[in-house]
Amino acid sequence: MEPVERLLARWRAEPSLGGNVTHWHKRPALPAQLAPLPTALHPALAASFARMGYGQLYSHQAAAWEQLRAGQHVAVVTGTASGKTLCYNLPVLDGLLRDPEARALYFFPTKALAYDQKHELDTWLEAAGQQAAVPVATYDGDTPNHQRSAIRRKTRLLISNPDMLHYGILPNHTQWAEFFGSLRYVVLDEMHSYRGVFGSHVANVLRRLTRILNFYGARPQFILASATIANPGELAEKLIEQPVRIIDQDGAPHGTRHFLIYNPPIVNEELGLRASLTQESTRLAADLLSQDVQTIVFGRTRRIVELMLKSLRADSPQPEQLRGYRGGYLVAERRAIEAGLRSGELRGVVATNALELGVDIGGMGAAVLAGYPGTVAGTWQQAGRAGRGSGAALSVLVASSSPLDQFLARHPEYILERSPEHALINPDNLVILLAHLRCAAFELPFSQGEGFGRVPAADVQEMLRLLAEGGELHASGDKYFWMAEGQPARNVSLRGAGSDSVVLQAATPQGWVLVGEVDPIGAHSLVHPEAIYIHDGATYFVEKLDLVENVAYLRPIEADYYTMPRTRSTVSLVDDREQAAVTAGSKHFGELNITEEVYGYIKMQWSGAEMPGGGELDLPPVQINTYGYWIEVGEAAVERLRERGLWSNDANEYGPDWPAIRDAVRARDGHACQVCGLPENGRPHDVHHKMPFRSFASRQEANRLDNLITLCPACHRKAETIVRIRSGLAGLSYVLQNLAPLFLMCDPRDLGVHSDPKADFAAGRPAVVVFDQMGDALGFSRKLFELHSELINSSYHLVSECPCEDGCPSCVGPGGEQGKGSKAETLALLEELNASASPANPPSL
Repeated sequence: MEPVERLLARWRAEPSLGGNVTHWHKRPALPAQLAPLPTALHPALAASFARMGYGQLYSHQAAAWEQLRAGQHVAVVTGTASGKTLCYNLPVLDGLLRDPEARALYFFPTKALAYDQKHELDTWLEAAGQQAAVPVATYDGDTPNHQRSAIRRKTRLLISNPDMLHYGILPNHTQWAEFFGSLRYVVLDEMHSYRGVFGSHVANVLRRLTRILNFYGARPQFILASATIANPGELAEKLIEQPVRIIDQDGAPHGTRHFLIYNPPIVNEELGLRASLTQESTRLAADLLSQDVQTIVFGRTRRIVELMLKSLRADSPQPEQLRGYRGGYLVAERRAIEAGLRSGELRGVVATNALELGVDIGGMGAAVLAGYPGTVAGTWQQAGRAGRGSGAALSVLVASSSPLDQFLARHPEYILERSPEHALINPDNLVILLAHLRCAAFELPFSQGEGFGRVPAADVQEMLRLLAEGGELHASGDKYFWMAEGQPARNVSLRGAGSDSVVLQAATPQGWVLVGEVDPIGAHSLVHPEAIYIHDGATYFVEKLDLVENVAYLRPIEADYYTMPRTRSTVSLVDDREQAAVTAGSKHFGELNITEEVYGYIKMQWSGAEMPGGGELDLPPVQINTYGYWIEVGEAAVERLRERGLWSNDANEYGPDWPAIRDAVRARDGHACQVCGLPENGRPHDVHHKMPFRSFASRQEANRLDNLITLCPACHRKAETIVRIRSGLAGLSYVLQNLAPLFLMCDPRDLGVHSDPKADFAAGRPAVVVFDQMGDALGFSRKLFELHSELINSSYHLVSECPCEDGCPSCVGPGGEQGKGSKAETLALLEELNASASPANPPSL
């Protein structure tokens, strides 16, 4: 019996381990689906196959070869370690060897992948004896200046990344005229990573590339490779704006694969709190390492990686065989770790998602995922690090307490049966599109009647006219020329929606260091004064946020907490574009105006528990025009919930004598806040119920003077947070914000939520809205409108199957310290909204 099989047998027999495994999945070994080498393959490449011990192709590799030979654009969508790289390397190298003038351009999202790909290409060319015939080079920000000219002149296969194409190559395309004029192949690996704002930018960079290639007379074939997502064809065609042939029948072999979902045990049943994610993950990893199973452990932040590495080394008899791998390591150090893993000298590594993508580290025996990586594609990429070969391998997903992790722990079919995620982009987002039109105009003048990708020529001409009126372009004859100073690409980040990002400067012993940048809207939530900002696992304290100069000033800090903003929002309707009747109400999609204000923050322990502290903020409100998906609850459903006593969204009726009671309390308390002592100044202070009003059977009991206290507005907000009674609408909004990313392949922070029992944007009806935080729609809300039934059904199962008593961080959110949660109300509301609200009807796929 193999070590993995022995260990699994012991885990099954041990209740403290096996009892916490919610799903055991065994995927049997599968043989390869093989195809002969193409008879038309260049002889040198055929010989290299023989020298490297290969005699056949996998079926999907052969299919890619045939489609590319037929002149198609191709996207290969197969599993981890299935040989996707050969799907493009083989036809590209064949084409370059047959045509000495041809060129190829490879894009990877990370430098590590680019380095790894160059190593593989060099290996194939050396085996073929053709290194001199096909010079290969990487070209990125680390490329020394003195080498760049030679690379431009001599390289036939260039490996780069979208950022370098955007900043360094396209604005200087005249230096690449010979290369672009002969470009025959463009390869985009890890296509699924080009989604959201980043993917929308990359699609526009590719529009600019295609425009320049047209200028030089080149019409290359595009080859894309991706992990499994729900819409590979849609994403591929939106990226390159050409028809794409999808190849998704995986012919690669694999050994027996075990996939487990481990849910840490509950340590507080009433609050629904579970054992530490990091401690349980390191416990499992230590057990694997003790059986000499080479193991990779994935952590979601650099801090978590270092904590788990420290813990594993402390309990290991050979700590030198365990290493970390994350951003911040030197290139030489990362290469040494990769080599040690391939050779087996290193037995364990704790890594961020820097090792999720296809860097070659050989075949690991096991992978432990400390928390859901955020996407199903990312889950399989991390799990796929185990078992690159015919032996048995194990992957364990350790669930955190987040609602999404807990949902997947109970519904593994969302991971195992198919990917429900859609990688969404919107290249025509007006802010992003205008930014790249500026860049394109700098690179080449626009002609009258010229379009931009699939953007209609009339729309492009209107935008060019507006840029000319603003002085950025000059119309002369039938062309528009760039007139402003500098390269516009320098002002456009591919990770943000605008060009006026807030720069993050950190004070260090070596002076001010640029940490990164955030978009202006996100700055209010992420880098407000006194916030803890986390970058690459390092923590910084925000000293000042200058919204005039768009600079946040930070200092490094070893914090035992992080901060979460307290926000309030108002929603107004611009255009209700689509509506449809649904169970217990209606669903809507449309354009909204959102006013958001960050008015304070709370401190959170790393475990996720709230801690004393926090503060008030005085930041200007932010307005965004965006798109949203919302649910309006019908009056009949509300009445049914009222009859059951499960609708607490109605305003409190304190009674006709409340004004006199309120004035009496204020007078008793000397017209001053009883917490901070602030006296009234023009505005009367608030009178607050110490125990929640709805906790009493009558108004008279609730309004007793000893249950009332005078508070200033700031202290009142704090008190309301502590004693709030969460409504079913608020619980539903919490669930939707945390569960929607499962369907959208986005981060929960990409979405905003708002609930209102008497929503102005819904004609006074109760409503919950989920909206795109970036503004002007990346398509998230539109997709949620389409997936309404699946989303509501999944939300129902998440809440109904949570073992907590009355709300916890894993379902509807916790109740206040003295208040009560909203689990019963949220569940009742979901029962009304869900046409199939029955345990017998699991979430549909």
